[in-house]
Parts: sequence; C-alpha cells; structure tokens
Amino acid sequence: MAFIAEGTPIVLDVRLEGLHDGILVSAEVSTVASGECVRCLDEVSLPIEVEFQELFAYSPTEELEFSVHDNHVDCEPLIRDAVVLELPFQPLCNEDCWGLDPETGEKLSEPRSATSSDIDPRWAALEALASDTTTTADKPAAKKRT
Repeated sequence: MAFIAEGTPIVLDVRLEGLHDGILVSAEVSTVASGECVRCLDEVSLPIEVEFQELFAYSPTEELEFSVHDNHVDCEPLIRDAVVLELPFQPLCNEDCWGLDPETGEKLSEPRSATSSDIDPRWAALEALASDTTTTADKPAAKKRT
C-alpha cells in the first residue's frame, strides 16, 4: 500500500479567482508517495501529480459542497482527497516485476518455468479428468433420440 510519509514535502501551485458566486480554486499538487511493491516487497517511491478545481461559494448552498468562511477557503480536505485518490492501490517497483520465488523467497528476474511438479497433488484428479475430455472430444458425438 502506498502512503505519503509524514514530513514529505508537498508542492502546491494554487490559483484563486474571485467570481460572482464565490472563489474558484484551481490547484496542481505534486509530492512523492512511498510504499512497497506488492509483488517483490521492494521499497518504491512514486511521484504523485494531481490537479483539481473547486468553487467555494460565498453563501452555502446544496449544490456546492464548499463555502467561504470569514474570507478564507480551506483547501486541506480537497488536497487530501485528491492526493489519496491518486495513490496506487497496488504499487509496483516496475511493470515487469516477477515477484518472489515461493520456494526460496528470492526476487525473480524472469518468470518461473511451469513444471508438472508445480501442480498441487490435491488437483491431480482434475488433471486426469482433463486428459479424459481430450480423448472424448476426438470421438463423434452420440446422436440424440427423439
């Protein structure tokens, strides 16, 4: 799981525009998220960049979620929500990560070769069933009686 560590700098580029209905806040947020790869458990740092725009109404209404209070706008919930929604649910160190070897626990540099010994013995009966379906597929289908 990815997270923004406490003390990590967050760069904000904010533009405030006064409108007839309220104050329009446009912002670009950039920071770095930390976490571990879900496949190999290596530490990862991921750049996070997000943009948002929200109107803070002078008078609270049902249509607008945010409003101006004492000539101030509170952007913290907007920034927090925008950054959290941008965090990856399953971070990867790279797209080609093969994960860990289940037997040795070491990081794989290439995919594991599938051998017959990798099959769980509890599923052996299904393997026999699969071979039976291939032989019955070669036989002509029985005619249906009417």
